[in-house]
Amino acid sequence: MFDPLYVASGFGVGLLVGMTGVGGGSLMTPLLILLFGIHPSTAVGTDLLYAAATKTGGSVVHGWSRSVHWPAVLRLASGSIPASAVTLLVLWKLDLKSDTERSLVNLVLCFALILTATSLIFRKSLMDRYRKRLEQVDARTTAIATVITGIVLGALVSISSVGAGAVGVTVLLLLYPRLPMATIVGSDIAHAVPLTLVAGIGHWALGDVDWALMAVLLLGSLPGIIVGSFSATRVPEMVLRLTLASVLFVVAGKIMFAELNLSTAFVTALAWTH
Repeated sequence: MFDPLYVASGFGVGLLVGMTGVGGGSLMTPLLILLFGIHPSTAVGTDLLYAAATKTGGSVVHGWSRSVHWPAVLRLASGSIPASAVTLLVLWKLDLKSDTERSLVNLVLCFALILTATSLIFRKSLMDRYRKRLEQVDARTTAIATVITGIVLGALVSISSVGAGAVGVTVLLLLYPRLPMATIVGSDIAHAVPLTLVAGIGHWALGDVDWALMAVLLLGSLPGIIVGSFSATRVPEMVLRLTLASVLFVVAGKIMFAELNLSTAFVTALAWTH
């Protein structure tokens, strides 16, 4: 299934990930659903393993550069990995029908996209308002809050594949205000690797991974990440964040609109049968 459009999409998403540190799941999953008509569950499962592969490289680089705060990573993982396993177990037990599963993934995806876009827009104002206050928080409270964040991210990422990037970075900035930005990003990427891997393997077990599609996407995204990483300093961060946030709001609106149309059509058809 070598399609140049898939490779180009992978390159475009990789470019954005390299430039902003976010946008992988936030863009790839909606792209697969809206542009290529891939079933939401397959899009999520494929994107999770795709993210695990792409972020492993970033994690190694950050680890080598010593820009990973491992205590934060371990706390996040101690919440997110069990939450991911429980979420996938619930999805398996519910044995959702195709349309129900589609609706669930789409609705959680919309919520995750709006949350990601909001965190991109308001990150700076949140930091300005709460940074001083959060510097006074004791270590134990910070540790508990980090584990709870991990639990929320674990459930969110396992259903929608979105949230580990921008949302994770924003929360880490608030919980660890003394850490430099590079360490925050490095820690977020390092945590995303085991989370997306566990969630991706879970979706694979549920039969929701298209391996051929993933290989083609990686073919485009790996060069894209390299080019994006080198270009990151050439474009103002605020411009990148606002552009990405705008795209995410539009995508969330489009998925929600399609979902509402589908629900209306289903209710109308149901009414006609009675």
